[in-house]
Amino acid sequence: MAATIERLRDQIARAQHAAEGRALIELAKGILVERLHCGPTEAALQLATLAGQSGLSQLELAADLINQAAQDRLTQVSHELLAEHRPAGAGGDSVAVRLREAESGVLGASDSQMVAESLLQHALTPMGATAVALWSAGPDASLTLVGFAGHSTEEARRWHYVPPGVATPARRALMERRTVWFADLAETGLPSIGHRQDVPAGRVVVPAGTGGRILGVLEISWPGPLQPQPSAIHRQVEALAELCAHTLEDRATTPAAAPNLAELIELADALADPALVLRPELDSGGLLTDFRIHHTNARFADPAGRPRSLVDGALLLEAYPSAAEEHGLFEKVEHVHATGEAFHTERMTLTSLIDHVPLATVADVSITRHGDCVLLIWRVQNESLRLASLLQHAQRLGRIGGFEENSQTGEITWNSQLYDLYGLEPADRPIPLEHLREHAHPDDAAAIGRFLRTVHHHRRRGSTAFRLLRPDGSTRHIRVVAEPVFDADDRLLAVRGAYQDISAQHWTEVALAATRDQLAHSEQQAVERNRLTLQLQHAIMPPAQGPVEAFGLNIAVRYRPAEEGHLVGGDWYDAVVLPSKKILLSVGDVAGHGVEAATGMVVLRNALRGLATTGASPAQLMGWLNLVTHHLTERVTATAICGLYDPETRVLRWARAGHLPPVLVRGGAAEELPMITGIMLGVISEAEYEEGVVQLEREDTLFMYTDGLIERRDVTLERSQERLLATLTRLDTVLEHSLDRLLIHSNSDTDDDTCLIGVEVL
Repeated sequence: MAATIERLRDQIARAQHAAEGRALIELAKGILVERLHCGPTEAALQLATLAGQSGLSQLELAADLINQAAQDRLTQVSHELLAEHRPAGAGGDSVAVRLREAESGVLGASDSQMVAESLLQHALTPMGATAVALWSAGPDASLTLVGFAGHSTEEARRWHYVPPGVATPARRALMERRTVWFADLAETGLPSIGHRQDVPAGRVVVPAGTGGRILGVLEISWPGPLQPQPSAIHRQVEALAELCAHTLEDRATTPAAAPNLAELIELADALADPALVLRPELDSGGLLTDFRIHHTNARFADPAGRPRSLVDGALLLEAYPSAAEEHGLFEKVEHVHATGEAFHTERMTLTSLIDHVPLATVADVSITRHGDCVLLIWRVQNESLRLASLLQHAQRLGRIGGFEENSQTGEITWNSQLYDLYGLEPADRPIPLEHLREHAHPDDAAAIGRFLRTVHHHRRRGSTAFRLLRPDGSTRHIRVVAEPVFDADDRLLAVRGAYQDISAQHWTEVALAATRDQLAHSEQQAVERNRLTLQLQHAIMPPAQGPVEAFGLNIAVRYRPAEEGHLVGGDWYDAVVLPSKKILLSVGDVAGHGVEAATGMVVLRNALRGLATTGASPAQLMGWLNLVTHHLTERVTATAICGLYDPETRVLRWARAGHLPPVLVRGGAAEELPMITGIMLGVISEAEYEEGVVQLEREDTLFMYTDGLIERRDVTLERSQERLLATLTRLDTVLEHSLDRLLIHSNSDTDDDTCLIGVEVL
C-alpha cells in the first residue's frame, strides 16, 4: 500500500511538472505569434526548429524567450546565476526553467498551499532548502500560516496562528521590513515552525508585499547551518517572495479580509476625536510615495486653521510637510501601513506652517491599519488637558489620592488613586473623614482626633500621619491633609484634601536611623580600637627619645606615625645592648595597617630581642625570625634589617629580609651598603639569609630607615633613594638635628609611618 501511494504521488508530481512545462511552452508560442505575426501552428514549428538549431530543449528555449520578452526580476536573477556558473539542479533543468516553472506554478495555484509546494519543488530544493512556510500578516500584525511544504501536518497545525507580539523569525522580518538571514537559528533562541532549539538550522525570512504594504512573510528552512550566500541568491529569494505577494494580495482583498471603505468612513465619523482616513499613493512602479487624505471627520480641526475642504483629497506630505521629519508622523503611518502593527503615543509634536511660521502642537496620536487604508486619530492637548494629565501623573508617581466631602449633601468624591491606597474597588462606597479612626491603628486614634477637631471644629487646615489598616490585612503609613471650604457667608461648603502613602519614606527613615546608630557604634569602636593600638605602639616606640651613648656609639631614634590617625602601622625600631656587650640595631616594617599590623610588629620586635640574646649571627637571627613569622603569626609578612655591632673591633655584621639597605655617611659622602640577598619574612617557611660585614671608623654615621621616609606614588624607588643620599651629604653636625631634618624634608606621600635610627661612631 505504501509503495502504491508513493508511486501515485510520483505520477502526480510528474504530471504537474509536465503541465507547468506545457504552460511555459504555450506562453513562448504566444510570444512568437506576437513577434512573427504568424499563427499558432507556425509558431509551434518555429519553436521546435529554433530548439533543434540551438541544441536546447523546447522547455529551455521557451524559458529564454519568456526572459527576453519580460525583462523582469526573474530574468535578472537568471542571468546573474548563470554568470556565477550555478549548477542546473535536479533533473538537469536550467536556472531559467526552474524559476519560470516556479512562477507558472504560483500563478496557476488555486491556494497558498499549492504556492508553497511549487516553490519548494521548482526553486528551493535545488538551493538545498528542505522546507518552506508562507505566512499571512493580519491587520493587527498577527501571523497566520497559509501554506507550507516540507513540514509535517502536525507541526503546521501547532503553528497555524502566531498572535501579535510573539517574537519569531517571521515577525522580525515583518517588523524590520527587510530580509533576515539566520546562519543558525538555534543561536538566536527564536522559536519557529519545524525548529528544535538544540539542532543547528539555517533560515531566511523575506517580507512579501506590494505598494509599501507587507502582506506576509516567506520563511525558507535549511537542514543545517547556512553558509554565506552570493548576492544573486539573495535576489532570487526576494524575487520568489514577490511571486508570493500576488497570492497574498488576492487573499487580503477578499470580502472577508478587506473592510469596506464606506464602513471605515462611518467609523471615523462616529469617533469623538479628529480622524483622517488615509489611502496609499503609489508611483508608476507600484512603490509607495505618499498617503492621500481620503476623508476627514466632522470633528477634524486642522492645527493650521484650514477648513476641511482644503485638507480633504490632499497628500499627507503636502498638507503637513513637517511629517516627513525623521521619526515623525509619516514614518509612523508608513510603518503601520506596512506591518499592521498599531501605533499610539500620548505626546507627539505636530508642526504646521501658518504664514510660513512653524506652529508646534502637542497631540495624542493613534494609527491603525484597516485593509489597505490607514486611520489616523489625533487629540490636540490644550492647556487644561495638559495640566489635568500632569496632575494625574503627579498623583500616581507621588502615591497621592484626592477627596472632597460636600458638607451640604454629604456626597463624597474620591479619585482612583485613593481607592488604590485604601485597597478598595471603584464600586465600593468612599469612607467619610469622620470614620477615619475605624480604619486606622488604635494607637493613632488620639492623633486622628486632634486632626479632625482642627478641621471640623477649629475650621483650619490640618494634617496628621497614621497607620491605615487595609481590608487585605496589610498596613500602610499614610499622611492626610485637609482644609475646609467656605462660601461668601462663611458657611462650610466642603472639606477637600489628599492622602499620601509614605510607607516607603517611613521604612527608609527607620532603616537610615538604624544604619546611623550602627555606623556611630562602629565608628566609636574603631576610634577606641585605634586609640588603644596607638597607645600600645607609642609605649613600645615613643615618637622621639633622647640620644643614647654606649661603648663609643651615639644612637638616636625617631618614629613618625602615619598622617591619617586610622592608619596604625607596623613599623618598628630597636637599639639594645646585649649580654655579650654587643649592640643590636634593627628596623622592620610589617605589611598592612591596623591592629593586626601593630600586634605583628610587637611579636616580631620582641622575638628578635629574645633570639639575639643567644649570641647567634644576624643571618641566623633572620632565619629564626622568618620561622616565627611564618608559623607563629597569622598571615603576617614583613621586611627587616638586623645588625650586631662589636664595640671592640668596630665591626658591624648585618642581614636583611627584603628591606632597604643601611646608608653609611663617611667623609661627607653618603652611599648604601652593598646589597645582600634575603627574602622578606613570612613568605616561605625555610629561608637562608646572606650576611654583610662593614668596618666602621671614627666620625662615621650609619642610618637605618623604613620605606615611609622616601616612598612616593609618582616616583620610582631608585629615584627616591638617590634623593635621600643627596640629602644625607648635607646633614647637621648634631645627630638628633640630622634625624629631625630628614623627617622634615621627607617628601613621601604614601601616608605610611616611618622609623629612623642614626648611629654615630665617636
